[in-house]
Amino acid sequence: MNLNRIDLNLFAVFDAIYTAGSLTRAADVLCITQPAVSNSLARLRDMLNDPLFVRTGHSMTPTPVAQNIIGPAREALGLLRKSVQQSHIFDPSKAEKTFHFAARDLLEVSIMPRLTALLQKSAPNISLTNYDLERNNVVSAMASGHLDFYADASSFSDPHLCKQKIAQDRLVVVARKNHPDLAQGMNMETFLRLGHINISHRRSGAGPIDVAIDKLGAKRHVVLRSQHFLTVPSTIVKTDLISCLPYHLAKHYDISLYELPFDLPPLEYFLYWHVSADLDYAHMWMREQIAQVATALHPN
Repeated sequence: MNLNRIDLNLFAVFDAIYTAGSLTRAADVLCITQPAVSNSLARLRDMLNDPLFVRTGHSMTPTPVAQNIIGPAREALGLLRKSVQQSHIFDPSKAEKTFHFAARDLLEVSIMPRLTALLQKSAPNISLTNYDLERNNVVSAMASGHLDFYADASSFSDPHLCKQKIAQDRLVVVARKNHPDLAQGMNMETFLRLGHINISHRRSGAGPIDVAIDKLGAKRHVVLRSQHFLTVPSTIVKTDLISCLPYHLAKHYDISLYELPFDLPPLEYFLYWHVSADLDYAHMWMREQIAQVATALHPN
């Protein structure tokens, strides 16, 4: 038998005929026309190469083949109905599920600890994984079910993804405590004169800070270029370098914070998920939890 030919709707009709004993009564139960029931039965007979039911007076008597498959067919239909029903019910206190994230280090540090703590109270059997994933692999990973959420501080569009802004932050200048050049605070001249740690996921090219100061006809002195924000605190406490970090990350370290000496648009954080999961109850619930813990990243 070619499994690609199997239509589960046919087995629902088969079950109704077996139970009702009549094509007419089966049509009433299924709320479809009798010709539609007859057509489905004909297709099932052809697929299974058996008449399945023979007319005996005013009723339809199942053949031995029909008697053999009614049990497994009803079990399969029951499992399918149960799965559909459960997909519309999600109890986080009992659910056992793993959600897979691809979030940059900033969001991992800022959101994952709070989200984990929240889940430990309301959903103790739900676990989280977070791993690095190239942006051009996000859609395929979500489509295959290997990834639930992608989070980043940059926006991109794809017809297969849904997007939600979850938080906003601002960049601040950070330096070690008692920096000898910052006794009078931060100004543009000092900002440009001191050595910088530049954080970028790209190997080369200008970021938003460099673009902004380039418009002012200036250029900063980059001494170290790194992929990760978490490199900054441990480096600046050992040097006279400065850097720019999101405020909600920088405030957790024993370092000095200064406002930027020029205007820069705020950082915006976005959460992405595949359109196929948009109405999934478990997925919707997790998005609510993420939005709740992301309020800690609102500007202040």
